[in-house]
Amino acid sequence: MKVTVVGFWHAYPEVGEATSGYLLEHNDTKLLLDCGSGVLSCVQQYCDVNDLDGIVLSHYHHDHFADVGPFQYARIINKGMGKNKKEFTIYGHQEDTASFNKLAYKDLVNSYAYEEGKPLEIGPFTFTFKKTHHPVPCYAMKVECEERAIVYTADSSYFEELADFARGSDLVIAECSGYKNDHVGQYGHMNSKDVGKLARVSDVRQMVLSHLPHHGNHAKLKNEVEEEYSGEVTIAKSGLAFIL
Repeated sequence: MKVTVVGFWHAYPEVGEATSGYLLEHNDTKLLLDCGSGVLSCVQQYCDVNDLDGIVLSHYHHDHFADVGPFQYARIINKGMGKNKKEFTIYGHQEDTASFNKLAYKDLVNSYAYEEGKPLEIGPFTFTFKKTHHPVPCYAMKVECEERAIVYTADSSYFEELADFARGSDLVIAECSGYKNDHVGQYGHMNSKDVGKLARVSDVRQMVLSHLPHHGNHAKLKNEVEEEYSGEVTIAKSGLAFIL
């Protein structure tokens, strides 16, 4: 199982980069975890858009969802050029019915609703979902494949059940929207102190800090997480890849 950071910025992309998006691959199956602003452009550095099998969305805030529309248009254009060779499905929750109903598109994109606590098989991957603490319905996801597990927290403030959900994972991609003195929890996000606690309580092998703020020195985020957690900590950047 391989995961590549396509985008990692909070709220909006910096020049030439993207907000939340992660390319998950195993054998011939390729999925995007979230599809925020700039992701459709940036993912083409790592694979052809026609090789993607699906998108799994955590929620419908623009920095996680914005490029779904452009992807649908890409399906139209590539169909006209005879390049669409795979069925394509976007997976999301139905708690925001209006947003979910926009996922399916003509005969080119299918939609599928996942449910918390109900395993979902997509190719070689088994997904499970945990509702997070965020102003809109949002779901963390655990992806298991060949005895390896990745957890993507999506957007959330810290809560004990999220640590339980991540416990023992090989890799956690954790949102880290602020430094330890930034009060981002009130907005449904974690700061570096929260992420350090999540890592320590869940006893994960490796943390990747993502959904990063647009201010300060990101190296400080890593140092602050390490005040709480003795495992490996990596700061997300475009193209960073992990093979498990």
